Order: sequence, then structure tokens, then C-alpha cells
Amino acid sequence: MRLGPADIPGLVELERLCFAVPWNAKQYRTVMDNPPFRVFGLHHDEGLAAYLTLFASDFEMEILNIAVRPDLRRMGLGRRMLAHVLQLCRKMGIQRGYLEVRRSNAAARRLYEAFGFEEVGVRKGYYPDNREDAIVMRLEFETGQPG
Repeated sequence: MRLGPADIPGLVELERLCFAVPWNAKQYRTVMDNPPFRVFGLHHDEGLAAYLTLFASDFEMEILNIAVRPDLRRMGLGRRMLAHVLQLCRKMGIQRGYLEVRRSNAAARRLYEAFGFEEVGVRKGYYPDNREDAIVMRLEFETGQPG
């Protein structure tokens, strides 16, 4: 489901659980009014279980964040959400997608590769918390896998 301004408190809470450098409520309020910015999420009994943020314009998109609540990981929520969002992108006519992922995040890299993302570059020292490299990945939608 698509999330909006009312979901910002849940997004901020999940950010804090999942990321060393989380987005705050002000950042979400700023981008929620920007039409290319979209947030999709899955709810669970106790609130927001997972979300994915992206910018989509013209024929390209970039996944900014994908997060699953730590106690609900390895249940396929991230895979389900990514599959849904990529299907929507295809319907929108998106031809290419990008994302950055920590070099050490092997589980996320395997997930993205299962959907057809390929490594195309490295951003040295990209992450501000520990200066870890980011692997840049690209998906060509006409050749990407269904996941």
C-alpha cells in the first residue's frame, strides 16, 4: 500500500530500528510533497512492518531505502514489497532502476540480484556512519527477473 503523511511517525520509528543514519520526520514531510517520491509499506499487528521509498521520473527510478522491522525479517516481506513496487514501475513505463547498497549487506545484494539488479559501480566511503562503500546496482526492466 502507498503511504502518506499520516504514516510518518511509523516510518521514523522503523528508520531508527533499521539504519545507523535514519531519516527524520522533517525529511519525510519535505519529500512527501514531491510527486516523484513514493513510499510503499506493509502493516503488521503492531504497526508498520516494512517500507520502500523511491523516486520515479520519466523512464528511471531509484530505490532510496527498503527496510523490514528486525523481528519480522526473513519472512519474505522485503521480497514481496520489492516485487510489488517493481511491477508498478513496469506499468508506469519505467525502463531502468538504480539503488545503492552497503558492500557488507550480502542478504540485500542477493535479494536485488534475484530481481535482476546488477552491480555497475562503487561509491567509495559513501555511508557517513562508517565510511563503508556503496555498491551501485542497476536493473534494466526489459531484462529483469520477476524475483
